[in-house]
Amino acid sequence: MRASDQRWQFALESVGDGIWDWNAQTNEVFFSQQWKALLGYADDEIENRFESWENLVHPDDIAQSYADINKCLNRETLFYENEHRLRCKDGSYKWILARGKVFEWDVNGHALRMMGTHTDLSDRKQAEAQLKYINDELLRATKLKDEFLANMSHELRTPLNAILGLSESLKEEILGALNETQLKAISTVESSGEHLLSLINDILDLSKISAGMMELDIESVSVNALCNSSLVFVKQQAFQKRIKIHSHIPTHINNININIDERRIKQVLINLLTNSVKFTPNEGNISLLVAIGSGDTWQGEATIPQQLRDMNSPTILFQVVDTGIGISAKDLQMLFQPFIQVDSALNRQYEGTGLGLALVKQIVELHSGQVIAESEVGQGSCFTVALPYDHSPYCTLESEPTVTNSLPLAENPKIAIAPLILLVEDNEANIQTTTSYLTALNYRIIVAKNGEEAVSMAKANSPDIILMDIQMPGIDGLEATRQIRLDPNLINTPIIALTALAMEGDRERCLAAGANDYVSKPIKLRQLNLLIQQTLGSVN
Repeated sequence: MRASDQRWQFALESVGDGIWDWNAQTNEVFFSQQWKALLGYADDEIENRFESWENLVHPDDIAQSYADINKCLNRETLFYENEHRLRCKDGSYKWILARGKVFEWDVNGHALRMMGTHTDLSDRKQAEAQLKYINDELLRATKLKDEFLANMSHELRTPLNAILGLSESLKEEILGALNETQLKAISTVESSGEHLLSLINDILDLSKISAGMMELDIESVSVNALCNSSLVFVKQQAFQKRIKIHSHIPTHINNININIDERRIKQVLINLLTNSVKFTPNEGNISLLVAIGSGDTWQGEATIPQQLRDMNSPTILFQVVDTGIGISAKDLQMLFQPFIQVDSALNRQYEGTGLGLALVKQIVELHSGQVIAESEVGQGSCFTVALPYDHSPYCTLESEPTVTNSLPLAENPKIAIAPLILLVEDNEANIQTTTSYLTALNYRIIVAKNGEEAVSMAKANSPDIILMDIQMPGIDGLEATRQIRLDPNLINTPIIALTALAMEGDRERCLAAGANDYVSKPIKLRQLNLLIQQTLGSVN
């Protein structure tokens, strides 16, 4: 070996690479000592023949190795590079990275000499295999979590549908008159059920955000309407604790619109306001303040946190200030972590899962905003939600929504016969609840307890509308809906999916199967009545 080749061999083998030098005319190959040592062989245990390498290559890798060598020999590529497995002396296989280049050609363009290196990839391949295993386990865990959440949603919402439905029927005295004590008792049942439902929704929402499955429905929303509708949710709680709620929105801000997901930002404000009511002693004060500005220029009564004064982009602030028990500096650091309440000693005094503020933070960040908490123990708290403001056009002040007590279509004098509803439901409590309420409103009800019955009863009775449960044994609601749509006489019959499923994509699957609308349980029976009227009204 020439002195220059020896120096090259020494330089490469000092970093652990094996060297090979192939004479394409004689088929002889020089394998360096390090090349052989990579596979556990001594220097005299491998012949310097091309076949020596061929016999060691894993059968599954030989074809690709030849293909990559030929590309280099045919001048399709300048360099040869390939990953393949070679059999070690102990019978195991080791991944190597082969690199090479043709250094000599004859006058006809045929390769004469090719040289290259082999690099041991064992550590990298082991790390890749371990990473793949971890990723596979994470995917499996995510799938199991999603299945668990979907199942939990169904299993919890199904009984809640009956609890809240019966509570609503009794409270509205649909099923008969109640005395004052009974009305108070049923109100307690209803409020407890609503609280449980809110906890379930928090868990599902946090899961959707964590999985990147929550999509925002951005629209132009009145600042005044947003604030007023959020305050409505906490006024009764505040009244019971004799807490005064103040709201200050400057007139010029009061009449503007912002581009947000109204339901989600309302969820944020309600969460912050509810927390303030919860942690503010009796006869305290809570304020909802709004300001617009950037840098050092702001309009509104909100106190601007220092970190926002360093920002020059237009921003709108919603600030909730209270005279509550306050939060220590060390607890502020973990305030927005899920499943954590800052003082475990408070768990027995204050209800909650510790999810509310985690949801607030993530929803705000989905809007490219930030939430800032400032507090001192015994001095109250201040929570600031800062959202980008894109100078949406001014709008007129929206009027407060009005509530009307709609009558069922059966009482419309233009309709002689009450609408026939096919209720498809396998839960007995939900059947009783829904049937009792709708029958009291003069609808005619027939019941199918599984998908197969639903299809046959729909064909036999031609109902005016179908309320379809989704999760049922045997033929589920999606398949039943598809089969009903195959009947020419039922192709236009309204179908409303009433399901305890509440995961991302469930609505789309129901509509794709042929449903006209989708409502997740538990649903307010009054809202169900209104939806039935609207659906039938659009058909007639």
